[in-house]
Amino acid sequence: MTTVQAEKIARRRLSLLQFAEELGNVSKVCRIVCYGRQQFCEIRPARQAPL
Repeated sequence: MTTVQAEKIARRRLSLLQFAEELGNVSKVCRIVCYGRQQFCEIRPARQAPL
């Protein structure tokens, strides 16, 4: 994986977390962006409080 690809993935994950924070509903965000709840939980940093 190149640096550019890694940066794109990191930006997408960060925007997913920000969207979930804005909306306050993880399930709805996952449906909108076609991610599974398990994928979201893997992305969310362990130190971050659950939504």
